[in-house]
Amino acid sequence: MTYASRNPAVAGRFYPGRADELLRDVRGYISAADIPNETDRIAAVGCVAPHAGYIYSGGVAGAVYSHIDIPARCVILCPNHTGRGRPLAIMADSIWRTPLGEVAPDTATASALLDRFPGLQEDSTAHLSEHAIEVQLPFLQTLQPELKIVPIAIGTQDFDVLQGLGAALAKVVAAQEILIVASSDMNHYEPEAITRIKDRQAIDCVLALDPRGLWEIVRREDISMCGLGPTVVMLTAAKLLGATTASLVKYATSGEVSGDYESVVGYAGIIVT
Repeated sequence: MTYASRNPAVAGRFYPGRADELLRDVRGYISAADIPNETDRIAAVGCVAPHAGYIYSGGVAGAVYSHIDIPARCVILCPNHTGRGRPLAIMADSIWRTPLGEVAPDTATASALLDRFPGLQEDSTAHLSEHAIEVQLPFLQTLQPELKIVPIAIGTQDFDVLQGLGAALAKVVAAQEILIVASSDMNHYEPEAITRIKDRQAIDCVLALDPRGLWEIVRREDISMCGLGPTVVMLTAAKLLGATTASLVKYATSGEVSGDYESVVGYAGIIVT
């Protein structure tokens, strides 16, 4: 079968554009998490991982992924920052390229999702300039060379729609070794002290495996968590798949790198098991 191709949109900006430099950086972020060996990695149902430039959020992403035994197939959910394309956009049969090589599509899972949930539509427009899935791939490629993905961009915050997609996802991936990744940064562009308070409220809902509570508090407290939709979908699916616990692996803000504590972005790494 001949696949369409999704070429890198942010290589050389969000992360190094050269394979050797990128691999060095990713391995550095992973090793900094201090996981002694592969046998200490856990089988996770889902996770939340950030998607900023690696200089800011690479340490959090590396900590999350270094703790997980990454399976050969991942469903990666991301927000739609560009506003282009369909509200629920999947690329079911496209190869994704990064400087580390090609990532094949998990066409069987994607096709089953399209059949089960009509609100999900095949659409490349939402993905071509969107960075939030792309920046996850080098970490996943490094830890799982046989990686195949189902990429979904979410441009709606309608809770019923998100819950429906999560339920459909749980049905499709049940009894399979598939990791569900919610790509999300946390609160944006407020002072460090305010961001940490707001992010703690959102994180506590994720740790409680409470998708409705997360949706409500993000809206009520004006928490600019860009991956609210992906996280609600992931939590909904994870609970239906039997997940019982979640743990915060690492939290950081951009201020720790930039030195600007008046306008920061928060980053949380959370594992759901």
